[in-house]
Amino acid sequence: MRATLHEARQIALRQTLRGCRLFAGLPVPDLEAIAAITLRKPLDKGDYLFREGDVSQGFYIVQEGAINVHRVNAAGKEQVIHVFRAGESLAEATLATDKGYPADARAVERSHVLLVRKREFVSLLKRRPELALRMLGAMSRHLRALVGQIDDLTLKDVETRLAHWLLKRCPRPDSSQPFRIELPATKRILAAELGTVGETLSRTLAKFREQQLLEVKGRILTLLDPARLAALLRRNLGE
Repeated sequence: MRATLHEARQIALRQTLRGCRLFAGLPVPDLEAIAAITLRKPLDKGDYLFREGDVSQGFYIVQEGAINVHRVNAAGKEQVIHVFRAGESLAEATLATDKGYPADARAVERSHVLLVRKREFVSLLKRRPELALRMLGAMSRHLRALVGQIDDLTLKDVETRLAHWLLKRCPRPDSSQPFRIELPATKRILAAELGTVGETLSRTLAKFREQQLLEVKGRILTLLDPARLAALLRRNLGE
């Protein structure tokens, strides 16, 4: 029974690796080589995966749950860089430097992550250079995501930021057909991603409800008329 449980965990581990964009399309032998140097780590809500400056043990892949990567400024305010969810990888850049992790990472809900150990993975990269090319691609995607986050935060008010956030997740923002969006985390985390606080986000959601642009039921946000919301965003941006 123990061997069967171990085998089931190894299969789940390989499936997570295969589902990660970083390793998409890799042949089974490569996935097995990576799985052999990977550890599974459970986290309760609020547990820190690492803190800024900690020595890098490797990079992580979220198997389930959500990891909030953030920095705290001199005033003590927490600024969310990104919330990583199932299938996403984080902290790959620490493979190429002796410096520690550049930010804090905390579970925002009960989570499981995979640690791909640094020393062993670097050794694997030297033997399989195509993996190194994939790493460059992953770090480039994360950089674009960070730049996009900075762009979003420069929008002039929370109403504009929220409208932009919602429409980015709607495949047809020019449609008048309702579209449902399930929040992957709490409203508090969404507020942090938008660079605001929960009370301000709640007021903005209420304003959208009053304008019949949005319906809110728990974590389900329904865009009642994406095209109208897009028109509001254009007006706010002065377009």
